[in-house]
Amino acid sequence: MTRGPVPPDRVFALVVGIEQYAAGPDWDLPGPARDALRFRDWLLARGVPDTHIQLHLAPLPGTAPDIPFRSADHDSLRRAFIRDVPEREDEALWVWWGGHGVLDTDEKTALYTADATLTDRRAIDVESALTRLRSDATPGLGVQMWMVDACRTFDEQHRFPQSPSTERFPAGARVAAHEQSLMLAAGRGQRAGNDPDRRLGLFSDIVLRELHEREDDPLPDPLPLFEAVKARMSALREAGQTLQTPCLRLEAPGHSERVPPVPPAGRALTGRPAGAPTARVIRALMGYPLMNDRDERQALVNELPPSVVARMPRHPMPRTDVIGIFRAVRSQPEGLWQLYEAVTLIDDEPVREAELKAAIQDFLAEPGPGM
Repeated sequence: MTRGPVPPDRVFALVVGIEQYAAGPDWDLPGPARDALRFRDWLLARGVPDTHIQLHLAPLPGTAPDIPFRSADHDSLRRAFIRDVPEREDEALWVWWGGHGVLDTDEKTALYTADATLTDRRAIDVESALTRLRSDATPGLGVQMWMVDACRTFDEQHRFPQSPSTERFPAGARVAAHEQSLMLAAGRGQRAGNDPDRRLGLFSDIVLRELHEREDDPLPDPLPLFEAVKARMSALREAGQTLQTPCLRLEAPGHSERVPPVPPAGRALTGRPAGAPTARVIRALMGYPLMNDRDERQALVNELPPSVVARMPRHPMPRTDVIGIFRAVRSQPEGLWQLYEAVTLIDDEPVREAELKAAIQDFLAEPGPGM
């Protein structure tokens, strides 16, 4: 599949970088806003007019840029997909999105907006947005390239009380005229890596490096670009620095292609044993002999903060009781480490202590919002 270069003044870009969410500081994600600004700089260097770049940011406190940008809340981004983008008469579209995401139970990628909370996880449905932009509701923008750097972990693994709040965007009649490519940072069920110290997404950083090595075309051919990005990501996987496997979806007149993710080499890359992190913590706790004795379990509970104990369900069966204790403490910011200290105060056997510590670290490494 080949096409000619797109003139820079015929390109429009919707650029989104969300680092801060209404859900609170546990959702802070250093990097996406900075990556979005780096991508904007690349577009400007390729001759795309500043007026053709619609920037939506939610930067962390103290990091806001000194240039104008729009809100990254749900209403603003919904308006962008419903009105701002489809009304453009340009030839090509870039959509760049960095932030938290999740794969919902309908196998659709949901991208959280900045006003997402724990009880109202406001999000944009990627599939719905793609459908609208390739229908006759979007008469222009015949070439569309998407880059999404967000997790696609399974929603149910994050134990939220309710499903994400997404909607199906209105779409026009289906047409086959658009070329639409979607690059995803992570495969099905995978987490997208982020480097908080350098404030960048691993995938975004690699895409930007490759873009800088392309020709001056502000909308390069997606297949060679993705193959180069995939090769760099494979090197990171082989070095044990990530498990994510990016994927590409391409639809064009007379051409349809999926580049499936390479199966991960296994969790051994991280040094973690297989199995759900929750189950591993329960196994580590049940490895302590004290957990099979009701009085010793009560002595353990007595070492925990009263505010946690007051809401803790108890049960005469050891494993059920341990699960109830675990569920009660995990809702507190330092609850699992308070439990760790209480357990090891009563039983400081080194091997059991090391396994419990590693299990808790494994559990806490899970991305809470599905990023």
